[in-house]
Amino acid sequence: MAYTEVPTSVQTFMDKMEALCIDEHPRWAENFKAGFANTLLTTVRRYDDGTTFLLTGDIPAMWLRDSTAQFRPYLVIAKEDKDIRDMIAGLVKRQFRYINMDPYANAFNEEANNKGHQSDDTEMTPWIWERKYEIDSLCYPVQLAYLLYKQTGETSQFNEDFHEGVKKILEVWKTEQNHKNSPYSFERDTTRLEDTLSHDGKGTPVAETGMTWSGFRPSDDACIYGYLVPSNMFAVVVLGYIEEIYSTLFNEPNIVEEAKQLRLEIDKGIKEHAIVKNAAGEDIFAYEVDGLGGYSIMDDSNVPSLMAAPYLGYCAKDDDFYLNTRQTLLSKENPYFYEGKFAKGIGSSHTPENYVWPIALSIEGLTTDDKAEKERILNLLVDCDGGTNLMHEGFDVDNPNNFTRDWFSWANMMFCELVMDYYDIRIDAHYDK
Repeated sequence: MAYTEVPTSVQTFMDKMEALCIDEHPRWAENFKAGFANTLLTTVRRYDDGTTFLLTGDIPAMWLRDSTAQFRPYLVIAKEDKDIRDMIAGLVKRQFRYINMDPYANAFNEEANNKGHQSDDTEMTPWIWERKYEIDSLCYPVQLAYLLYKQTGETSQFNEDFHEGVKKILEVWKTEQNHKNSPYSFERDTTRLEDTLSHDGKGTPVAETGMTWSGFRPSDDACIYGYLVPSNMFAVVVLGYIEEIYSTLFNEPNIVEEAKQLRLEIDKGIKEHAIVKNAAGEDIFAYEVDGLGGYSIMDDSNVPSLMAAPYLGYCAKDDDFYLNTRQTLLSKENPYFYEGKFAKGIGSSHTPENYVWPIALSIEGLTTDDKAEKERILNLLVDCDGGTNLMHEGFDVDNPNNFTRDWFSWANMMFCELVMDYYDIRIDAHYDK
């Protein structure tokens, strides 16, 4: 079942947001209404078995990462609307069904139709669209399950698939602390090196650090160094969620202890191996490290990113390491920071040079307490929407009419979340430590 009209509760919330915006920021209201409705009307498929499938947009597959971010703003409506609550719980159920099929895959088909990258040299099945292993693909479904519970009290998402999936997640993350023991490899016949792993599909060499290895970034581009720091930060937070769920709801001390030990080891690895010096000699977080002395100072526009660390719940917005890192990321020291006639912000190796991403701009706004800065970014986003009232993947800082992806639900919902945040409507991602 797909939505043919906006549910009453969603329309009521959209009307509320329009009333907040309309006097001083009517363009925000236009884009909010367009983006907030677009996700429901164009991407949602609900099934009789109680699960929900969510298209990423202009690609006929569901990403574990994108689907969580697409639904996150609806959590504020799920408190009052059982149908929206069931829809989100249904997404979690389908996400964990997929994780149990293959915890190394990042994107799945709506049915076993053999669509996607079936020619990749890895263990593909008819259900898998793409099998690029990314830590965040396992983080996001746990986050959505946890936030749904914390926001609404809903627990139906914690079914047998969830429990089995959590065990698989813990197993994969522990295995990938020593990547030499990994069963995973990935190669694609392509001239685009970002789409394949070197060294016979195993990726560049790494040493053990306590962190857990990732083959690819949330951009779906290959890691240059194997330990992706923002994704390890996200894993630390998500392991805290697992500890809380299994100590308060299920009384499973073995899972609690396993998650706690892994959380402490990964966090220790970040603090011991991922703090480096920037050009000014300040301590900052690296984007990637390999445990062998290699590291990169940069950020990418996809989330998890270093910029997003407070948004993900890893640290406070005023954390010294974070503030130093943030300042570095918003400078030319970050090779993907672009500034032009119409905009400045963070782009990605995934899109052309001088293209910045609305997702990254939204995160920049969501990780500051400066109301004027949030306002500046929201104005920039609506001014640079290419006349569509929707967000895109990336746009040219010198000509916003040049953009990638007409239809990108994740970016739309990140914009909506920043508008909500501006008016103090928030979903808190921190766990009860």
